[in-house]
Amino acid sequence: MRKQLCVIGLGYIGLPTAAVFADNGFDVTGVDVNETLVNQLNDGQLKTREKGLDMLLARLAEEGKITASASPVEADIYIIAVPTPHNADHTANLDYVSQAAKSILPVLRKGNTVIVESTIPPRTTRDVVAPIIEMSGLTAGDDVFLAHCPERVLPGKILTELYENNRIVGGINRFSASKVADVYRTFVMGKVMETSAENAETAKLMENTYRNVNIALANELSKLSEGLKINPLEVISLANEHPRVNIHQPGPGVGGHCIPVDPYFIMEKDPANTPLITEAMAVNESMPGFVVEQVKKMVSIENGKVAVFGLAYKGETDDIRKSPALKVVEQLQNEAYKVSVYDPYVREAQICYELSSFEDTLEDADMLLILTDHQKFKNLNWSQVNRLMKTAVVLDTKDCVENDTGSADYYSFRNLYELSDYQSSVKLGK
Repeated sequence: MRKQLCVIGLGYIGLPTAAVFADNGFDVTGVDVNETLVNQLNDGQLKTREKGLDMLLARLAEEGKITASASPVEADIYIIAVPTPHNADHTANLDYVSQAAKSILPVLRKGNTVIVESTIPPRTTRDVVAPIIEMSGLTAGDDVFLAHCPERVLPGKILTELYENNRIVGGINRFSASKVADVYRTFVMGKVMETSAENAETAKLMENTYRNVNIALANELSKLSEGLKINPLEVISLANEHPRVNIHQPGPGVGGHCIPVDPYFIMEKDPANTPLITEAMAVNESMPGFVVEQVKKMVSIENGKVAVFGLAYKGETDDIRKSPALKVVEQLQNEAYKVSVYDPYVREAQICYELSSFEDTLEDADMLLILTDHQKFKNLNWSQVNRLMKTAVVLDTKDCVENDTGSADYYSFRNLYELSDYQSSVKLGK
């Protein structure tokens, strides 16, 4: 008999998670407050940017293996996959997690399993979710099996990575960990590792904190490059030839829901003992401003038009969550530049200003600023670009351009140290 599973929250993670479980022996009900999403999922008409997900959801809906609802239904297993934004002081806002846990109380029964996939600060499963579960009169860990199983997938490859990636299952006791691990072993091809809820929560946060700190190191190196007259990308490539070195790549900042957010969830638990994480966050958060400073070297603010390619934080997606490109655009606008933006994936409904077409973005622009590594930007028609722009100068913050830029003056983090010479030549009218 197929087990009944209910996923609370049908966002970037909840929706594909629901689909994968439905395709592997579970009857799944997805729960979301978005009425349009619920109706589209039930009709098999839901459209997403995630590769392969639309067709999978349509088939599962037709087969009756997945349905959607505005409220939880009786099930054997409940998965909480709601967002965990942060407050103004960067502490975790657990309102959605708490509300999701409370929403299942009317249908919760002895023998049920509750899994929290949302990214949360250490001890949230035990100190926040468990007491809510016990408001039902059932004991968490005995009557209801409770565990944290953090997601660790990449947008654009979520369906593949849900199957292939190793998973961590942290129970509030050993039996909960074992019970929940067996749930994921129904489809996960990687290792399913059992541990405590606290270890699982912290491990997820440390994965992204490691990446944040590593990227901060690369970004700091980029800031040094002008004074040292070095190519930081070549330096990183050479350093990474060491068998135990893996420096990440610099960029205009960090984006997504994980890397710019998760370190704060550790910092809030012990600010005094997280100075390294704190400083790394500051370095990465300074990068949009650093990019704007480079733009100032290339374009006069007075009557200057900057063509921006890319708002998504990651190529080939429409994901603008915490995207540093948004901050760059905002700061350029605050500096009184005329800014025109093109992104082939992002929709105007996601932002608060107009997007332009490829041609209109470039028309009479004084420079092109590339902030996202979309495939379309890697091999541009440079004869067209150069013809449309007033001044064919490019700053590629993702170092993604692969073909010959023709007569355009091209800069990336590889040669920022040459911008001083460019600035001098512009001032001299050369």
